[in-house]
Amino acid sequence: MPRFWDGLLVTLQVLALGSLLSFSLGLLWAIAFRAPTRFVRWPVNLVTEFIRNTPLLVQLFFFFFVLPEWGVQFSALTTGTLAIGLHYSTYTAQVYRAGIDAVPAGQWEAATALSLPVGRTWTAVILPQAIRRIVPALGNYVIAMLKDTPLLAGISVLEMLQQSRLESATTFQYTEPLTVVGVAFVLIAYPASLLLRALERRLVR
Repeated sequence: MPRFWDGLLVTLQVLALGSLLSFSLGLLWAIAFRAPTRFVRWPVNLVTEFIRNTPLLVQLFFFFFVLPEWGVQFSALTTGTLAIGLHYSTYTAQVYRAGIDAVPAGQWEAATALSLPVGRTWTAVILPQAIRRIVPALGNYVIAMLKDTPLLAGISVLEMLQQSRLESATTFQYTEPLTVVGVAFVLIAYPASLLLRALERRLVR
């Protein structure tokens, strides 16, 4: 099934790049939530709430069909990756936010007492402690992202589900292609969930 392997490669590519984008942008959102001025905090909260409370499929269609009217156009694969990464960044931002808030206030006070620069405080004191607490939660969103990749078929991205549909349209057999896709999702997601549980147990020691 060459179509399946092509679709699997696309799915994994979207998952990897989308996860990287969601983790990076989510961290930026989370830091912006703690900005000293409300003129930064309020717009960030407004944007993230809007993104989080609108369907991913609507965002995909907006990026794919509306942005070209404004002169901004990417390939379907790039559009899908950007949309899914941006969408999930608003969720990972809340995870980062919770992890940062869980860092004891004494850690902030100690950094201030040592006259550490703001950047050094974040990179050497706060984020290492916060990220240790939130790795399992971030991993859960990676799995959720994997299960949302079939939505990219709506903008003609040939991921696993779309490839199976094309295969079915050619052979008029639906059971085998769809079963293979379902099993593939399980074989990716279940080991990942086991890995996350093991990692969580290791981090809480």
